[in-house]
Amino acid sequence: MNSGEIVIRVRNLTKVYHAGEVEVHALRGVDLDVKRGEFVSIIGPSGSGKSTMFHILGGLTPPTSGEVHIHGRDLLAMSEAGRTELRKKEVGFVFQKYNLLPTLTAADNIAIACHIAGTNHTGDPEFQEVLELLGIGKRLDHKPRALSGGEQQRVAIARAIVNHPSILLADEPTGNLDTENSNIVLGVLRDLNQRLGQTILMITHNPEAAAYGHRVVQMRDGRIAG
Repeated sequence: MNSGEIVIRVRNLTKVYHAGEVEVHALRGVDLDVKRGEFVSIIGPSGSGKSTMFHILGGLTPPTSGEVHIHGRDLLAMSEAGRTELRKKEVGFVFQKYNLLPTLTAADNIAIACHIAGTNHTGDPEFQEVLELLGIGKRLDHKPRALSGGEQQRVAIARAIVNHPSILLADEPTGNLDTENSNIVLGVLRDLNQRLGQTILMITHNPEAAAYGHRVVQMRDGRIAG
């Protein structure tokens, strides 16, 4: 891990939603640094603001105020086209719901990410190593309905990292999995971090899942609690 290079820098981040005349403060002045090669777990109960921060860091939703820098680039100063390009090239997403297209094979679900980004990394030796690490190399011709939940999530991880993003954002990646498959997926994330140096920011409500990270950041009521 490069202990000096900060790839995500957040300063005084706030987010306020409006429900009629009621203001809901989802984030209340969050500061956070993530270094290259870190595996950071953000843990907190529902309503703590962790998923809101996930969506802001991925450029999926704007904050109310504050600063977000990804590799030194001001996310909030970018155009929507610039944020889209950032998502294509620098950030991979893994969600609780696998979001695989049911009519396509696992291989084609992964290839879609390459098509969107205008790349073709599925045949790269490095990506073949990733498939071996994920343990899905022999399942690529299967459609999602023929895969277990854990296999579907591992396909989703492959899709997220096929374009070599510098940052992987994972939002409750084991939320739909049983204990055995949860441990497999978390082990895969840890191996991606340790063997390939993948920077990972994982959102979770589960302390056992959070323990897979190098560092655990606790959120409560829209603030960093520890």
